Amino acid sequence: MHTRPARLPPLSALRAFEAAARRQSFKAAAEELSLTPTAVSHRIRQLEDWLGLRLFARQVRQVRLTEAGQRLYPSVRGGFDGIAAAVADLQRQTRRPAVTLSTTRGFAARWLLPRLPALAAAAPEIDLHLHAADDPVRLAAGGADLAIRYGPVPGPQVEAWPLLPGRFIPVCAPSLALAGTRALATVPRLRYAWRLQDAHTPDWPRWCRAAGLPDTHGGELGFSDEAHAIQAAIAGQGIALASVALVADALEDGVLQIPFGPALDGHDFRLLAAPGTAHTPAVAAVGTWLRAEADAFLARHAARFDVVA
Repeated sequence: MHTRPARLPPLSALRAFEAAARRQSFKAAAEELSLTPTAVSHRIRQLEDWLGLRLFARQVRQVRLTEAGQRLYPSVRGGFDGIAAAVADLQRQTRRPAVTLSTTRGFAARWLLPRLPALAAAAPEIDLHLHAADDPVRLAAGGADLAIRYGPVPGPQVEAWPLLPGRFIPVCAPSLALAGTRALATVPRLRYAWRLQDAHTPDWPRWCRAAGLPDTHGGELGFSDEAHAIQAAIAGQGIALASVALVADALEDGVLQIPFGPALDGHDFRLLAAPGTAHTPAVAAVGTWLRAEADAFLARHAARFDVVA
């Protein structure tokens, strides 16, 4: 005899609560759920009335979880994560194997996309879905099977493998004919917004300190991501401080050069997966190929990663 499941509050109310608790904002939750902030607030109020408890303390321009909200949130989030994982597992079992790979836009454009035909030839039975975005995805919730990310070693919530070293060098088009570091005072400096700001951020002020030079330049041109800055450097619009991993092919082709040093160390690029996910056959095949391709790339361009010109 089957017992009758406990009565649950409306799913839409729980979904609004989970998003608002995770984002700590009704507005951000509304954007994620394609709702208005008023609709999110109404659904959360509906859940609070259903429970007879207040889940959020509403303050000017922010909300915070009450003690009751803090008790409820882990179970609700775990429930949605479990549903997402189960749905993803069922989908994998009922159709052609597919792997979703998430990475930053710059890495996708400058390193991954040129190599996708080789991956398709190596694993023709797998459909690869590429998710290019600078905001990290939640691997445990099924947002992606694998991710390539730049940054420090992640916590135990994901499995991680080193992929490519973080090494950054000044690069420019040969047509600029830069004669030593004095040219920095006259040539435009290409920069891009770094999401991760810490002591390892490879920006121009840090490079100037490492080079023992004043932080002077002949103007700046800013971009939203590294790939655009690199493309501007190739076009001869200035000098960029770029990841060796993303410009090694352009250096080999002769469309970029290293006018001077030093190089900067940064964080590494790593391959990430949720615990257990990396060992499914299709995901394992893509992960193995990516690591082998990165090893071959590193062996081919080892001298560029060691540059200290």
